[in-house]
Amino acid sequence: MTRRGRKYLLQPLAVLAATLALEGCISPQADSVGRYTSPIGGSPVISNETPYSAALRCMSGVVAQHPVRIAVGQIADYTGKTESDGSGRKVTAGAALMAMSALSKSGVHMVERFDTSVAEMELKYANNKLIADDKNPNAGDFRKIMAGSIPGSDYYIVGGITELNFNIRSENANGNGGGTATNATTGTASGSLYVMNVGLDLRLVNTNTLEVADVISYQKQIIGRQVSAGVFDFLGTNFFDVSLGESALEPIQLAVRSVIERATLEMVGRIYRVPGNVCSSPIGTATDPLADSQPRPYYPNTQASDPVAHTQETYNDISRQNPYRGYGSDDPVGDVRLRGGLR
Repeated sequence: MTRRGRKYLLQPLAVLAATLALEGCISPQADSVGRYTSPIGGSPVISNETPYSAALRCMSGVVAQHPVRIAVGQIADYTGKTESDGSGRKVTAGAALMAMSALSKSGVHMVERFDTSVAEMELKYANNKLIADDKNPNAGDFRKIMAGSIPGSDYYIVGGITELNFNIRSENANGNGGGTATNATTGTASGSLYVMNVGLDLRLVNTNTLEVADVISYQKQIIGRQVSAGVFDFLGTNFFDVSLGESALEPIQLAVRSVIERATLEMVGRIYRVPGNVCSSPIGTATDPLADSQPRPYYPNTQASDPVAHTQETYNDISRQNPYRGYGSDDPVGDVRLRGGLR
């Protein structure tokens, strides 16, 4: 058989082999469990943790001794950043749910104020005598609406995600090399790093007086990297062009959760007057602002009936006002270039 004949014979054989390979993955007939194919993957479900989750759970031993009820309101996305393809926002809209999970980890007694639609509907049905009494549903008795049956909150948390800054600093390096001959081997390699950040502003409000008991503004940097390498070479009458690459970005939504848990950790510690050194060890960061916080009340030396002339920022721990004290000498504290601007 001539070379041209073998060429035309191999083409349909290659198509047939590819078809048979695909049939091994997908079948037009459902299997015994009702699937046309088996899904890939198999990663187990794990707990959604951040570096501050252990410290939050450490708080539960102290929190259980003080019955303070906290509610979570709206923690919205105020960055205004959306995906370029119109698929949605870049930052999660579930920040309030993350705050609830953080409070739950610390053992705080929460009351629901975020989504009360089901409770309001139940109250409406009960008011119209449409819901039977669970204790004796066959007796025709209806659920009673009892005054004072819903406990109130002492504090509530509101705020929002206020910053999403892309590529506040990036670095890149690449190189090419090889022989000078026409068919010499050549290679290329490149790598890049880039940093972005998210910012959060939360308020802790006294439910009875609507006084702002605490304000926290935190930001977290997020790092990403890209690495690639390739080789181009001739071997006889054939050539080979091979390239490899890897890219990774610290999850943005996990960074949002981390910032929320860090802010919740400090708020809970202040509400329950937890000494800073009690739960600082699980954080594992010597320069964390929680390390030297003091178990002080929010409004010192004042009575509930006194007018409050109070600046929360001046009452904050020194460490919160100076979060960069643990940085190297090349990062001047207070310099606007701390966020990655050019020196």
